[in-house]
Amino acid sequence: MARSWTIAVWCLVFVVAAGVVVGIVSSEGRGQAAGAVLTSATAAGPATDLELNEILAGPARDWDGDGVFDARADEWVEVANRTAAPIDLSAYRMSDADSTIRYGFTGILAPGAVLLVTGRMSEDWERAAGRTATGLSLNNVGDTVILFRLSGPDTIAVDRKTYNSIEGASDRSTGRLGDGDSWALFDGLDKYTGSGQPTGTGCLPTPGVVNDCPTAVTGTTWGKIKMRFR
Repeated sequence: MARSWTIAVWCLVFVVAAGVVVGIVSSEGRGQAAGAVLTSATAAGPATDLELNEILAGPARDWDGDGVFDARADEWVEVANRTAAPIDLSAYRMSDADSTIRYGFTGILAPGAVLLVTGRMSEDWERAAGRTATGLSLNNVGDTVILFRLSGPDTIAVDRKTYNSIEGASDRSTGRLGDGDSWALFDGLDKYTGSGQPTGTGCLPTPGVVNDCPTAVTGTTWGKIKMRFR
């Protein structure tokens, strides 16, 4: 009788242990699925979705080209399609760290193309949507920009970029450079000489065009920069 009782106890232990293992595996699987909807702004490998490409949070001049400087209207965020197929933008939304939607995209973005969204465009979209017009609301001391895609009942974060006060200073932008997987400081208009991160590159902001870093920075005028995205 004692031996039968011992066997029964051990059988019960094995059943409980198996249940615990199954629960752990199931939980890990759910965690991976949840994490898979977010693509890190610095993730390596080919792009599979719309991406944030460049951000200028601290304008000190007329970046939107309307002839008037407005600190809110002249902020901008650039997105890029690094995939091999056109992207229908109608399902995409953009917010800052508080997840308040600041802009809803429209149209089709061709492979390899970029699209500039200014604070003025954000204000216009907010008014059209019946919301308070606050623009992109990018904090100069640091913030996070999040790109969302609507998919059925779900709102999926497909890309995000957190920048700091170095990147948010006057007329500096932060953007993808080189293979597109790394972000750099574009400080050609307000050079950064400190010891913090990221370090300065001397590159000029490149709104509305594919990011690059011209070597002849000193020979470029503000008029030429504005012509690049008109």
